[in-house]
Amino acid sequence: MAADADDSSADVGIIFAIEHEAGFLTIEHAHAHALPKPWGIVDLRPWSKIRQEDHPIGEIWYERADANASNSSLLLKLLFTNQPLSIQVHPGDAYARSIGLPRGKSEAWYILRAAPESKIALGLKGPLTSQQLREAIDTGSILDLVRWQSVSPGDSIFVPAGTIHSIGAGLVIAEIQQRNDATFRLFDFGRQRELHRERAIAVAAAGPVGIAVSPSQLTEQRTLLTANEHFVFEKIDLPPNTAWNLEAERETWFLIVDGTARIGSLDVTIGDVMFMQADRADIQSGSIGLVGLVAYTGGDLAPQLLERREQRDLINAGPQGIPVAGFPQAKAIATNESLDIIK
Repeated sequence: MAADADDSSADVGIIFAIEHEAGFLTIEHAHAHALPKPWGIVDLRPWSKIRQEDHPIGEIWYERADANASNSSLLLKLLFTNQPLSIQVHPGDAYARSIGLPRGKSEAWYILRAAPESKIALGLKGPLTSQQLREAIDTGSILDLVRWQSVSPGDSIFVPAGTIHSIGAGLVIAEIQQRNDATFRLFDFGRQRELHRERAIAVAAAGPVGIAVSPSQLTEQRTLLTANEHFVFEKIDLPPNTAWNLEAERETWFLIVDGTARIGSLDVTIGDVMFMQADRADIQSGSIGLVGLVAYTGGDLAPQLLERREQRDLINAGPQGIPVAGFPQAKAIATNESLDIIK
């Protein structure tokens, strides 16, 4: 979904840097940027302790902690809804580049929390011509033409570029998307913001969509939620008090959705996000285990993404289970820990 207001931020981040003979490796505890939205909520717990009574938060964006790092290809968000979001559509790569943007925007959602009868809109009930779509936008009848469907916690939804969609009230959603927030609104529930009729018509697949996602079990710990040419989205579930390696050969985002763990030198819990790339994260799950969402670039699965560490590898090991003889010099670098929300 789109950022419907000016960017705002609440920044918390730590970089765990390891100096090693092979080079300089980095695992980042991502910055969390909170964005006030008219459709947001005040109490974000357990996902965040940020609270602004007069400015409901609708989105948390997770960004690289290293301010000098290049922009990532993907953007991870949490969405919090107390009202429906606009009915909208995002461009594909070709159209985005034609208007000067680096890429389009396909996205996927994972439902973390859903009030009774919460719904999302995905596609239309039937096909429309360009002129019919134009009239539906002008008259507001597009609201009655989108296909609303109920959702529950644990549901996953793929929303390719060109899909007309919306998110209803009462939801908390984890979203992974291509890093581009170009959004063309068709209907805005009386908020009096600009609509983008002609651009929406140019990019929209104005009809029903057949993009149901059926999660598939890859291993006992890994569940594939969706995979496409832009990203792979997985859920991982680690038993209590177990040790694992997460191999992040590509750009990888890891959101903690339940439980606790120690990742490298960092203790993480619900709502924390790690960024990794060309690196390996050592994970020690906590006493109640760990559930997380992992997204990484590319359309093919990473077969060695997650591997359990054998007990024998932990004998004579350093604090994180790394053999003492090969334990690298590590340092924790604290970044700006102020919680500033830009209205």
